[in-house]
Amino acid sequence: MTQTQLSIGLINPKSPDNVGAILRASANYQVDSVFYTGIRYPQAMKRAGRSVDMSRKLGKDIPIIQADCLLESVDNDVKIICIEFAENAIALPEFQHPERALYIFGPEDGSIEQEVIDKADYVVFVPTISCMNLSASVNVLLYDRMAKSYIHTDDTNALIKTSRDTNNRLKVNTTP
Repeated sequence: MTQTQLSIGLINPKSPDNVGAILRASANYQVDSVFYTGIRYPQAMKRAGRSVDMSRKLGKDIPIIQADCLLESVDNDVKIICIEFAENAIALPEFQHPERALYIFGPEDGSIEQEVIDKADYVVFVPTISCMNLSASVNVLLYDRMAKSYIHTDDTNALIKTSRDTNNRLKVNTTP
């Protein structure tokens, strides 16, 4: 049995809030690691009057690693998938996710470089009217991956009980 390697790559992110939301999504959808390039994120963390408090958040245990090159951050058998509005890209609803993947997202205010697009195994776009927020895009992609690989079990209540907030005790009345 192969071990899944699922990583997110962020090209020069600038917002600590976006990166914090991506770490939380990564924990929710069982991402192994988050890589980022560039200097804007660490600079923003230094400048912030406050930093993103991850001490109580779900994503605090996801490794976030600075990399010079995202393409060199993973093993050779990991598929490189760029998420970008690019001509001839595959629409996300039609895309079949590989088991081992690095999903690369461009900066909040730019695009993925053509050189990276050219080296990708796949380029996928989320069909929306306009661009989404970076962390929203990561959430949609990871949800799509999970939904397409979801194996239905008869005990979904166990998943609900272990996943919901401690203050949530809601039940749907199933009797007419």
